[in-house]
Amino acid sequence: MGKKGKTNRLKRKPAPRFWPVHRKEFQWIVKPSCGPHSMDKCLPLALVLRDIVGVAKTRKEAKMIVAQGKVYVDGKVRRKDDFPVGLMDVISMPDMKKFYRVMPSHKGLMLNPISEEEAKFKLFRVEDKTTVSNDTVQIALHDGSNLRVKIENPENPQEIPYATFDVIKASLPDKEVLGSIKIKEGNLAVITGGKNIGKQGKIVEIEKTEAKKRRNALVVIEDEKGNRYQTILDFVFSVGDAEPLISLPEVASVV
Repeated sequence: MGKKGKTNRLKRKPAPRFWPVHRKEFQWIVKPSCGPHSMDKCLPLALVLRDIVGVAKTRKEAKMIVAQGKVYVDGKVRRKDDFPVGLMDVISMPDMKKFYRVMPSHKGLMLNPISEEEAKFKLFRVEDKTTVSNDTVQIALHDGSNLRVKIENPENPQEIPYATFDVIKASLPDKEVLGSIKIKEGNLAVITGGKNIGKQGKIVEIEKTEAKKRRNALVVIEDEKGNRYQTILDFVFSVGDAEPLISLPEVASVV
């Protein structure tokens, strides 16, 4: 009889292709635990410390660093080396003066170095909204977390300040809202999926949807050189209006 249930092991060969590890040097790799991001869209902390940042040589060393409470994810101490970090997560190591934001790249995900001041906030994309009481609307965010907003009349959509696919700027770790970015033409955005993942530029066109889901609406993004890329709205993440709110990776390191 075959084994039922999940396994805590992961071989290197079927691991996500954007993980920067040798496939044939060893057999096993750290399997991310259940968390805010799926396995194909995350990096486990042990992999970040050992293979990307280079502050540990082995998983045992990475596990000791994490267990000592020296690694923060979105302002909170994480003590498990298999904790998954994903899009827009902020990884902080104050003792080493190292701060990173997880950004999309042409391979999948990468760590973009940021300043200590920028590590105090995070961008969240609104995925859905649900009325939970007469005066409260729960906003589902892209990393699996939620934000509750008090309003006077939930039946009136004009009173709900954030629409689906809008981006909220919130402080870490208390998630106090500092501002928001509308998903509209003229704003700056990065592509988070598809064959053009990692591309960044200005939104020049958003398709008007009538007979299909808005997530599948076609979006055209133009970079600084005038190159245009087409993707769907589900893969577009706004990062600013005239200027980006976060540090964006250099084009040479992404493309």
